[in-house]
Formats: sequence, C-alpha cells, structure tokens
Amino acid sequence: MTAADSSKTIDNEILTLYQEILEGWNRHNGAAMAASFADDAEVVGFDGSQILGRQAIISEMDRIFASHETAAYVGKVRRVVRLAEDAALLRAVAGMVPPGQNDINPAVNTIHSVVAARREGRWRVLLFQSTPAQFHGRPELAEALTNELRQLLPVRTGG
Repeated sequence: MTAADSSKTIDNEILTLYQEILEGWNRHNGAAMAASFADDAEVVGFDGSQILGRQAIISEMDRIFASHETAAYVGKVRRVVRLAEDAALLRAVAGMVPPGQNDINPAVNTIHSVVAARREGRWRVLLFQSTPAQFHGRPELAEALTNELRQLLPVRTGG
C-alpha cells in the first residue's frame, strides 16, 4: 500500500465515523450515535452544552430522543485533515429536516467538527462539536449553505 492509499484509507475511516454519528442520530439511538466515540469523548452541542464521556453521551442522546421527535441530519464533509499519524480533524456542514417535513430548516444549519484519534489500532471520536451556522449579518452565506445542503436531500417526484 502506498502512502497515498494509506491516507485515502484513513480519510475513509474518518468519514465513516462521521456517517455513524449522523446515522445514529437519525435512528434516534444514543448507543448507535456514540458507537464510534472513545470512552473519554466529549460532545459540544448546538446550544453550547457539553457532555463528557461516552456513557454520558449515550444517556443524554437517549434522553433527547425520548423527550421529543428530533429532526434528521443531512451532512456534507468539507475536508479531513491529518493532524498527526494517529490524529485527524473532520470539518463538515449539516442541516436538519424537521419531522414530517421534506426541506432543510435554515435556522439550525451547523458546522460540525470531529477530532478523531487512532487508539489501539482503531479510530475513535474524541470530540464532536456542533456550531450554529448563522452567519449573522450575512444572509447570502446562510442562504448559500442552505441551498448546498438541499442538494443532499432525496429527489422529490410527483406533484
């Protein structure tokens, strides 16, 4: 395997971690969402709340899922950056489709950051952070992100 092949494999592994987070959220399953997290992982939520530790993350996610129906994520990875041999940063943008609807709610567009490290031969999420993508005073940026995220939605047919 060449260095380029190895780098591509690592990028794919990091992408898979992010996909697992979104898929777990969309299935309303805290354990599935946190399956790729390290035991000492941290989540910084959209509202600035912090959750420390994989078990606490699972508990809080399950509490959220039990308290109300959550919107579904659609996400797009912008880049994966290797920070060191066993550390990487993933940057993504994401939107949410409210329950019963089929379009992005621009008010909750977000920038996702994932810091991952390889531990005992396996990549694990150390930090998952969701930052509101509000672009205060720059509505054209908010609209551009919403339109970009809409491209990820299933194609609607019929009328």
